Amino acid sequence: MYTLIKQEGRARRGSMETVHGTVQLPTFMNVGTAAAIKGGVSSIDLQQLKCQVELCNTYHLHLRPGDDVVRDLGGLHRFMGWSGPILTDSGGFQVFSLAKLRKIAERGVTFRSHIDGRQIFMGPEESMQIQSNLGSTIAMAFDECIENPAEYDYTKQSIARTTRWLVRCQEEMARLNSLPETINPKQMLFGINQGSTYEDLRIQHMQEIAALDLDGYAIGGLAVGESASEMYRIIDAVEPHMPAQKPRYLMGVGTPVNIIEAVWRGIDLFDCVMPSRNARHGTLFTWQGVRIIGNARYRRDDRPIDETCECPACRNHSRGYIRHLLAYHEMLGYRLAVIHNLYFYNSLMERIRQEIQAGTFASFRREMVPILDTRIPEGQD
Repeated sequence: MYTLIKQEGRARRGSMETVHGTVQLPTFMNVGTAAAIKGGVSSIDLQQLKCQVELCNTYHLHLRPGDDVVRDLGGLHRFMGWSGPILTDSGGFQVFSLAKLRKIAERGVTFRSHIDGRQIFMGPEESMQIQSNLGSTIAMAFDECIENPAEYDYTKQSIARTTRWLVRCQEEMARLNSLPETINPKQMLFGINQGSTYEDLRIQHMQEIAALDLDGYAIGGLAVGESASEMYRIIDAVEPHMPAQKPRYLMGVGTPVNIIEAVWRGIDLFDCVMPSRNARHGTLFTWQGVRIIGNARYRRDDRPIDETCECPACRNHSRGYIRHLLAYHEMLGYRLAVIHNLYFYNSLMERIRQEIQAGTFASFRREMVPILDTRIPEGQD
């Protein structure tokens, strides 16, 4: 259940009640693709890093270790040692982005595993069954992630099929949640808005899926190569048609500035591999801008990554040390860098909530947008 606490313009300070706890919104979901954050960060660490929701990948967990294995081991929460909410994606994005050979039909998609080439079929029912086996808090509906740009006529046909698939997802989830052996009989279902970069198709699709009264709604198919201005244009078009009493999720986004701009436009939930992936390559987010820790000027720098940060990496280690670890590909370097970036993202969301609550988010946006995605120039350290 979604509760609106405070609103500033379209920016929303709210909360979402789930069977695994209440989530304060807006928030960033930390991405643990294969039931783990890349970089050696555990579920115990995430509790210290202000993580509220973890996101896991249906497609990858279906392939390895197998959703039946996760089910037999008690579901994702017990498997990972994480008690908070977990969102699982539907597998749709991976089917369409990773599978080299695929065939789309009304029933679903036949494709070959990117691991061993074996043939796999996944449709709405299969996706819901896998996510039910995983026992996640929130399951995402199975959809086609349309490339940008896409042909108008194909996009129109695709979103119509995605809507039909969504109805089947809703029906299958209701069936699964009624079974006595289901791990999480209160699993929630979010629908996904598609439509490439066509405003009329995006609006039409959002209106259609809003009528199904789901637990939440996502905007999918963005942050896949289009410009930031294009993404904001689509959010601006779709947001007025998203149910105000339901949580809103922008999938796969993004940079700190992307998040601030999307919150400004009424979005509540985010996920992205960027903080952990960039960290492993030495790109660290700070309140002063982006720090490239591999630069030679940090070799003898005994200061923390960010002197205002309270993360375990900044409290205990220097820029010079973390630079050294990353240069030698030491696992501890990856771990400390990922810890810092996740703490920064989760702290950013905490700050955003505070600013909306205080009615000062507009000024915060004006101040921070020019800073957060900019590399820290030499001499301003």
